[in-house]
Amino acid sequence: TEDRELFNNKLIEIDEKCAESYTADNIEDAIEHSKKIGFPLMIRSAYALGGLGSGICNDVEHLRAMGTQALSTSPQILVEKSMLGWKEVEYEVVRDAEDNCITVCNMENFDPLGIHTGDSIVMAPSQTLSNAEYHMLRDTAVKVVRHLGIIGECNIQYALHPESMEYCIIEVNARLSRSSALASKATGYPLAFVAAKLALGIPLNEVENAVTKRTKACFEPSLDYIVTKIPRWDMAKFQGVSKEIGSAMKSVGEVMGIGRTLEESFQKALRMVDPSNPGFGPKEHYTKEELLQELQVPTDKRIFAIAQALYEKSMTVEEIHEITKIDHWFLRRCENMVKTHDAVSKESLKSLSKDLLLQAKQHGFSDAQIGNALQHSPSEDHVRMKRINADIKPVTKQIDTLAAEYPAETNYLYMTYNGIENDTKPGEGSVMVLGSGAYRIGSSIEFDWCAVSCIRALRQMGFQSTMVNYNPETVSTDYDECDSLYFEELSKERILDIYQRDSAQGVILSVGGQIPNGLAVPLDAAGVNILGTQAKMIDNAEDRMKFSDMIDEIGVQQPRWRELLTVDSAMDFAARVGYPVLVRPSYVLSGAAMNVAWNDDQLKACLTEAAEVSQDYPVVISDFIEGAVEIEMDGVAKDGELIAAAIHEHIENAGVHSGDATLVLPPQSLTNYQKQRVRDASRKIVKRLNITGPTNIQFVAKGVDVMCIECNVRASRSFPFVSKTMGADFIEAATRAMVNVSTEDMNLPTLETRNRPSGYVGVKAPMFSFTRLRGSDPVLGVEMASTGE
Repeated sequence: TEDRELFNNKLIEIDEKCAESYTADNIEDAIEHSKKIGFPLMIRSAYALGGLGSGICNDVEHLRAMGTQALSTSPQILVEKSMLGWKEVEYEVVRDAEDNCITVCNMENFDPLGIHTGDSIVMAPSQTLSNAEYHMLRDTAVKVVRHLGIIGECNIQYALHPESMEYCIIEVNARLSRSSALASKATGYPLAFVAAKLALGIPLNEVENAVTKRTKACFEPSLDYIVTKIPRWDMAKFQGVSKEIGSAMKSVGEVMGIGRTLEESFQKALRMVDPSNPGFGPKEHYTKEELLQELQVPTDKRIFAIAQALYEKSMTVEEIHEITKIDHWFLRRCENMVKTHDAVSKESLKSLSKDLLLQAKQHGFSDAQIGNALQHSPSEDHVRMKRINADIKPVTKQIDTLAAEYPAETNYLYMTYNGIENDTKPGEGSVMVLGSGAYRIGSSIEFDWCAVSCIRALRQMGFQSTMVNYNPETVSTDYDECDSLYFEELSKERILDIYQRDSAQGVILSVGGQIPNGLAVPLDAAGVNILGTQAKMIDNAEDRMKFSDMIDEIGVQQPRWRELLTVDSAMDFAARVGYPVLVRPSYVLSGAAMNVAWNDDQLKACLTEAAEVSQDYPVVISDFIEGAVEIEMDGVAKDGELIAAAIHEHIENAGVHSGDATLVLPPQSLTNYQKQRVRDASRKIVKRLNITGPTNIQFVAKGVDVMCIECNVRASRSFPFVSKTMGADFIEAATRAMVNVSTEDMNLPTLETRNRPSGYVGVKAPMFSFTRLRGSDPVLGVEMASTGE
C-alpha cells in the first residue's frame, strides 16, 4: 500500500482502478508522464505522511519545482490525473484472520477533492451518498482489503464523481491513521484495541465490544447522530506563511462536534475550534473581490467566507457550489442556519417565541449567539434564563455504537436539543475535570497528560470523575479513562448544563491549559464550586496589570512596566526605559500577540495586534531585558504553601518563548544566589495568591537581578517533563491538594529537599514544523512556534 506502483498493479488484478498515474524517481520521467496525462495533474510522494510533498501542478514549470522538492524528501513520486471537484469519501474496514470483514465507519469530506483529508471538514456518517453509492463503495472496500490480505484495521479513500457512479481509489492505509482516531471516537468502536486482538489471531466474533459489554466486535456500528470534524490551523503564528490549504496538510489539531442534526453538530464544532467563533457566521469582512478569491482558492478561513456570502445574500447556493464544488446538500444546511439567524434577528428577547428559540437551539445556536442575533443584544445569561423558564433544556444521549438497540454500559455522552428523554440517569456528586480542547500551538498533548493524570488520581482516591473535552486525538476522550465522558464544548453554557444536571461537587480548571482557566471568572460568578485556587486569584495572576501591581506590593523585583492606555503613553514609556520593549496582552496562551518592539514603528504595529487579541483585558508594556537567562519554577501548593517544586532553566536567552526553549533540569548555570532569589520570590507569590493546586512562575536573571515576568495559576506545559524527570507526579499531588487529601506519603521534591534528580540531567527539546509551512520565518521569538517536544 505504500509503494505506489505495486499498489496500482495489485488493484488492476481485481479490476479496481486508481486514478491514471505513473511513478517517477527523477524529474525528467515525471515531465514525460505529464504529457500522457495532461494538466492539471497531481503529484504525491511515496512513504509520506500528511500529504508532505504533494500538490496540484498546472504546467511544466510548476511540476519541475514541486517535483524537485518532493524528490528531495522521498525516493519516488506519483504523477496522477487530477480529480479536483470530485467527492472525497473514506471507509474504515476491519478484517480478521478468518476473513470476516466489517466496515466500522464511513466519512465524507465537506470539501471536495484537492484538500488533504487532515485539512478538510469531515462528516460521519456520509451525508450525500445514495444507497447505491454507499453500498458500491462498501463492497469495493471489503473486496480490496481481502485481496491485499490485510488483517486488522485499514482505511480506504475514494474519489467519487458527483454526478455519476464513477469512482477511483485514492489510497489505502493498512494501519491506524488520523482518520482511525476520528472513526473510533465518532462511533465508540475501539479500533486500535480490536486491531491488536485481530493481529493476535483472535476472530471478530470472540472480541467483546468494550462499549456495550454485551455484543461482539463483529457488529457494524450504526449511528443515530452526526459527527463533524473541523481542523484547527495556527497560521497566524507564522509570519510570511501562505494561508492556502491544499493536498499537503497544515493543520495542527482537530475537534469533533456531535449533534442530531448537521446544523447542531457543525455549529458546535465551529465554536470548539476557536472559542472566539460564535458559530456559523461571517468573521472578517471581505470585499466582493476578496470573497471570490477566498472561495476559489481555499484558505483556513473559507467557511467564514461562505457564511458571509449567505448572510449578505450576495451569492446563491448555486453560485457558491459552482466556485467551490461543495455539494448543494451541505450548502443548503448552511443556508438553513442563516435562515434561523434571520428569523431570530427580527425578534427581541421578550417577543422571541418558544418554538423559534427551540428551533435555534436544535440548529446548534448557543445562548450567546442567540443574544447577539436578537434586537437590543441581551446577554447570554438573560437568554439562558428565558430558555430555562421555557423548559428548553438539552437532553443527554449515549454513544453506544448500536443506535440504542442494546443497552450500553459506558457513559460516553453528548448533549442535544434534538431529543425528548435522557439516555442516562444524572450523575451524583462527581468531580468535573475540564480538558484542553483542540491541539494547537501552545496547547498540545502536555495538557492532555495533565488532565488524564488528574482523572486517574481522582479515581484512585475513590471520587466519581467526569471529563469534558472535544478533541478526538486525546487519551482524555477515551471513554474508559473516567466514570463519565461528555464529548462537549468547553463553554460557560455547556459546563453549567452538565454541572447542574449531574449535581457535581466541583470543577477542576487548572489542568487543561488556557481555555478552562479563562472560564474561571464567569463560572465562579454563576455559582460553580471551583476546586483549587479561587477565581479572583486566577484573575489577579492572568490580568497583567493586577499582577504587576501585586508584585510591586509584595516586594518581588520585575522589569519596569506600565499599563497601556494610549499609543502616546507607550511611546513615552519606551523613550524613558529605552528600546527594546515587550508588549504583553492578558489571558493568552503561547504568547499570542506578544511582541518585542525595537523602534517606534514596530511598537505601533505591536500595540494594534495586542489590542485585538486582548480586547476585554489590559495590555502591559515592559522593559525587555537582553542577554538574560530565563528560569522557571513548576510547583504544587496547598493553601498558599509550596508542597512540591522544581526549578529549571532555559538554554536559550530570554526572548525565546518557554514553549520553544530547550529546558534543563536541574539548572546548570545558575548561582546559589540566583536560585535563592527564585525560591524567595516563589514563596511570596504563592502565598499572596493563596494558591492550591499547580502553578508555574517564570523569571529572568541577569547578574544580581532576578525578576519575575509571569505566574500561571495552572499546570504548565513543562509539568510532564518535570514529573518524569523528578520521578514524582506533580499532577497527582496537585489533585490531592485540590480535593483536600494528604500528600505526605508521596515523597515530593520541594525547594529545600530532593530538589534535583539523582545522578542524571533531563533536557526537553522542542520540535518544529517549518518544513510544512512554506515561507514561514524560522527565527524564534516571544510568540511560540513549536508543535511538539
